[in-house]
Amino acid sequence: MRVLNVIFLGIFILGCNGEISDVSINTPTIQCGMCQKNIELGLTKIKGISSSKVDLGAKITEVKYYKDVVNVSQIENAISNIGYQANNILANSEKYELLPACCKIGGMDKM
Repeated sequence: MRVLNVIFLGIFILGCNGEISDVSINTPTIQCGMCQKNIELGLTKIKGISSSKVDLGAKITEVKYYKDVVNVSQIENAISNIGYQANNILANSEKYELLPACCKIGGMDKM
């Protein structure tokens, strides 16, 4: 039984050695730290994404991903489905409406 566990673990580790790519995604509608948290946490749920980091000042989301598992279009759509614009993909309007006021365009001006 122990040998089977070692074999399974080895296959699992080898299966995760796909090529990691980096992409910078323009996220112009982010407003605050909550936006940053929403995107970074939301992207952890997407299979194939290794890590993400939102730069609030530059309004750019840097994503490391396994290109054999997920592609840029899927990442853009995932960000849209969190409620934010991603490159030329507009935010999902239903998800955008669910965002806290501070995360909506001009929301920080009202605080």
